[in-house]
Amino acid sequence: MNSFKDLKLNKPQLKALNDLGIDSPTPIQIKASPAINSGKDVVGLAQTGTGKTFAYLLPLLKQLKYSDQIQPRILILVPTRELVMQVVETVKNLTNYQNVRVDGVFGGVNINNQRQMVHEGLDILVATPGRLYDLSVSGVLRLASIQKLVIDEVDEMLFIGFRPQLVNILDMLPKKRQNILFSATLTDEVEKVIEDFFNNPKKIEIVPVGTPLEKIIQKGYEIPNYNTKVNFLNSLLKEEDFEKVLIFVKNKRIADRLFENLKEAFGDEINVIHSNKSQNFRFNAIDQFENKIHRILIATDIVSRGMDIKEVTHVINFDTPDFPEQYIHRIGRTGRARKNGIAITLFTKKEEESILEIEILMLTEIPLFPLPDHIEISKILMPEEKDRIYEKEIVKKVSGEFVPGPSFHEKSKKNSKVNLGGSYKREIKKKYKKPKTRPPKTKGKK
Repeated sequence: MNSFKDLKLNKPQLKALNDLGIDSPTPIQIKASPAINSGKDVVGLAQTGTGKTFAYLLPLLKQLKYSDQIQPRILILVPTRELVMQVVETVKNLTNYQNVRVDGVFGGVNINNQRQMVHEGLDILVATPGRLYDLSVSGVLRLASIQKLVIDEVDEMLFIGFRPQLVNILDMLPKKRQNILFSATLTDEVEKVIEDFFNNPKKIEIVPVGTPLEKIIQKGYEIPNYNTKVNFLNSLLKEEDFEKVLIFVKNKRIADRLFENLKEAFGDEINVIHSNKSQNFRFNAIDQFENKIHRILIATDIVSRGMDIKEVTHVINFDTPDFPEQYIHRIGRTGRARKNGIAITLFTKKEEESILEIEILMLTEIPLFPLPDHIEISKILMPEEKDRIYEKEIVKKVSGEFVPGPSFHEKSKKNSKVNLGGSYKREIKKKYKKPKTRPPKTKGKK
């Protein structure tokens, strides 16, 4: 199957795809289309950059008939406001030759404007769970007309704490509906949602969950501390082939600090986004990065999931993510649309356990490279890197043999626990299983 015509799309859709310059479907689009057209529940497992949004939109738009009813018939739930805007824009691009009303709702803006928009009538509503729930309980949005539900990036949605709102929404929806779920990783929480709310779904898996995209070259560097990471990053970003670079950090404090460390050297080439930045600032920053006004963008994981940015040449993990699944999402920002990409991870000794988790999840090892000789090794530590000094506990010495008193009794068997040691690695291996093959570490220049 080499053409969208093979998916039996209608002429308006084919014309819209032609306008976009897209002439052939991806594997997830080929497999998802007949499954969604069947009307059965569908669970799609595919990583970012594989065309998941088109995979569910194309068959849904093909089935959508004209109606003048007010309440929406298709509901698409996504985790972030950026992804809401991205999906809405994609729907509009695909329906240039169809009469389809679509809009999005999310938190952080005036809810009254969104109430008015819903009141005027929609065919498709794209929403974050929190704001959708607020609109539903207010009475302006009635979910009884929903025929198709799509939950996109559900693993990230659960990761950032939307489970209560998601469960409440699922309970409010009509029982007779088609459920479509897309996720890059299949966590225990995702499986629980599928088990509780889906009816014998058809499972589509393009790439085994946890496997990195083949077109991404991975590299790892063990670096002693934060300031040495900054020195190495300064050197990397000056190389010619680092044309469009996305740098991931754990939190907004590190994001702002790293931006301050790099802005003197890179000036207008660099920007930063995180959840404390205003909505307009974030949208503008992503747009400027997309259009190469800024060559370098520092971002936290939470805001990154709405960024469908083309031609990212490098993803740099300035530090390791809190969960191994996040690593897959991070590196999936490059190597998109059949193009190659490079993912570089900088980690300290304290982050070695996170690297182990990632490798176990992927069933492969991240190739390690030595730090170049010209990089200055800093001896200045950040406050969080310094060892904490605890006061020694003063233990009162008791002389003589212990003689139990009248109230003494032995512990019950269930409370008599023995320290077996190494519990962390045992739990990790139990959860992610042991890698089938751990290839030898390769050494060499970056």
